[in-house]
Amino acid sequence: MENIIKMIQEALSNLLPGYLGMEVIKATTEEVVGTLEIKENLCTIGKVAHGGAIMAFADTMGAICAFLNLPPNSRTTTIESKTNMIRPGKLGEALTARSKLLNKGRTLMLLYTEIQDSREQLVAVVIQTQMIIRSSQA
Repeated sequence: MENIIKMIQEALSNLLPGYLGMEVIKATTEEVVGTLEIKENLCTIGKVAHGGAIMAFADTMGAICAFLNLPPNSRTTTIESKTNMIRPGKLGEALTARSKLLNKGRTLMLLYTEIQDSREQLVAVVIQTQMIIRSSQA
């Protein structure tokens, strides 16, 4: 599992997840877990996590979970995401996201992500649909 996490972190390091500071701490086909420290550059004027940062966090963890469940010679993309914001993530707090695969079909995957604060209270719940794109190349 450590090698997979290292490869994922390296792949994301120069992309949005890396710039936001997302860290993957668990990556299996059953569950992907990551953390995100809420720094000032991720906040709104009220010193709480910007909704876009929370949504990007959930989308990334869900996409990693989908990727780990892909059939050979395919890739994935998000086609729908619904976020329920429950409470604010506060400046200085570390949020934890847990993504799980709910259903894997022939062309779509449905994922569920919970984001919690350091007190394990729900910050957001996200349902995400990922499309499976099969490649004609091996």
